[in-house]
Amino acid sequence: MAIRHRGELMRDKVANTELRAGDTLLIEVDRDHLANLQQLELHGRNTFLIVNEVDIPDYRKDKMLTVVLTLAGVVVLASLEIMPIMMAAITGSMFLVLTRCITMEEAYNAIDWKVIFLLAGALSLGVALDVTGTAALISQSMIMLVGSLGPVAILSGLYLITSLLTETMSNNASAVLLAPIAIAASVEMGVDARPFLMAITFAASSSFMTPVGYQTNTMIYGVGTYNYMDFMRVGTPLNLIFWVLATIFIPVFFPF
Repeated sequence: MAIRHRGELMRDKVANTELRAGDTLLIEVDRDHLANLQQLELHGRNTFLIVNEVDIPDYRKDKMLTVVLTLAGVVVLASLEIMPIMMAAITGSMFLVLTRCITMEEAYNAIDWKVIFLLAGALSLGVALDVTGTAALISQSMIMLVGSLGPVAILSGLYLITSLLTETMSNNASAVLLAPIAIAASVEMGVDARPFLMAITFAASSSFMTPVGYQTNTMIYGVGTYNYMDFMRVGTPLNLIFWVLATIFIPVFFPF
């Protein structure tokens, strides 16, 4: 189906391509023939090394209606404030397991434990920033630097700091770390904290400059044969555009 040959991704005329050591092949093969492929030898050595196997998913079409109704129920319960969104989501997940839409093993494997532990650490650090007074100190320093220019300048500074921070760490962690600083700054200036928090929210989700800033960036990094500078060339102007737009429009939709 495709070959990564000499650093290039080839999808056309792959049958006429002379294979070299180190080439990576994307092959669609029946499970019965996979063993034969693994046993092929050249000069007493295996010709192919199976790096990864992707099975065709087995869809449970008879459970589709149950899943859609459960998802709609979770949204309705959370939207009407009948139940907190976390409780509604957990209840919906338990219902899917009880109705055999998914198995317990599938539910367990769907949990991204790296994200769970990352958020646990980030939340603890965010609380520490607030309790120890570090958030207040940072916000006071920011107010001293640009506070004379008004709350819009503070909002712009928070967006820029969050945007740069989220390029090297999780967007969730960036938001958690800077949220106490935003709240402390709003208290110091006597304004509504929502515009500051919205700036952090948008900035944390606008990571375009690095392949590690967001999960989707990392996913396409290798597949698209991009390099680090590709992200810098395209992502830097995008980040600057979003920064300017956020500085202008967030105070309009979320007044101080």
